[in-house]
Amino acid sequence: MLRLAGSTNNFVSDFPTATNGYPSTIITSLSHSPAAAEEEALMSSRDGNDLQQDIYKVFVGSWNVGGISPPEDLDLRDWLDVLNNDGAGSPSPDIYVLGFQEVVPLRAGNIILGSSENHGNYTVPFRWNSAIEAALNNDGAEEHYDCLVSKQMVGIFITVWVKRNVRSHIRHTAVSSVGCGLMGCFGNKGSVSVRFYVEKTSFCFVCSHLASGGKDGDERFRNANAGEIMSRTNFPRRSAHLRNLPRKILHHDRVVWLGDLNYRIYLPETTTRFLVQKGEWNVLLEKDQLKAELTKGRVFEGWQEGRIQFPPTYKYCPSSGLYYGIESGPAQRPKPSKGCDRVIWFGDGLKQSQYERRENQLSDHRPIRAIFTAQVDKLSPP
Repeated sequence: MLRLAGSTNNFVSDFPTATNGYPSTIITSLSHSPAAAEEEALMSSRDGNDLQQDIYKVFVGSWNVGGISPPEDLDLRDWLDVLNNDGAGSPSPDIYVLGFQEVVPLRAGNIILGSSENHGNYTVPFRWNSAIEAALNNDGAEEHYDCLVSKQMVGIFITVWVKRNVRSHIRHTAVSSVGCGLMGCFGNKGSVSVRFYVEKTSFCFVCSHLASGGKDGDERFRNANAGEIMSRTNFPRRSAHLRNLPRKILHHDRVVWLGDLNYRIYLPETTTRFLVQKGEWNVLLEKDQLKAELTKGRVFEGWQEGRIQFPPTYKYCPSSGLYYGIESGPAQRPKPSKGCDRVIWFGDGLKQSQYERRENQLSDHRPIRAIFTAQVDKLSPP
């Protein structure tokens, strides 16, 4: 029953055949050209003088929803920037990539048996997709978005939405899931990754929930989770003619990692609260575990993160703006305050224009969002 370290599909709950317009596990826009010819077009040299590029706007959002199912009246328009469109006159995103953590409570039954076996949790991702569709395709929307792919592994859920006129430019969609929670294989912690091509450029988005824990040294478990995800994520080959499509995370042209990474701010909660009130972001970042581990070369070597100018996203009283953090320990060994939710990226061709949190109070986390412009190599005309 158990799929251990070699597998990348640990305890993944696939959706059934869609009955309400949403995808099952995956919806792929297929090319009409022969596979061999398509592979040659995708893999041909990009160094020629006739290379042409497009610019796509990509929205990446992450939210740990604390096992709370979305209420029917949940309004996601602010988080998804539907109302403001990133500033007056700015175009709406071409692609939305939204990652959730703890879409179901991380109880033993959900972790071991899978959410499809327990109390209607199987329908929770459909509810989130309904709320997303209501926000993106509202009555005043000028663009229509379709769901390209959705995938759930226990509490981790990723869903990708694209403009209808962009859909024909997307192909070779695939997913890969890695469980590295209980016993090193269960899906209470781990990742669900999505790969696809936009024209001639490959994208990979990794939605993860890494190990928790606030003790000194617990960051090593988070580092280990990230390493496991890097090594075990493996996108399937669907055709012998497409054998050269990238299979590993870092083999893709544009890579974004999002989620509840669980790295902490290693300061007493009272100190963190004071620095947040003063807006001393640089001081907070000096004590940020993820930044420290990056600097030491222990994890995410070569990855980038935008400038953080927002408070920690955890921990809040649900349905409240009250940040209660955790109690500090003895002065010589302060317990770390929480930080957690992040978006980072790897490689060239991505430029971040926005990185911020929003104030939706559904759970004890606040959602975050990052907006990128992405360079995309155009396919040569037939």
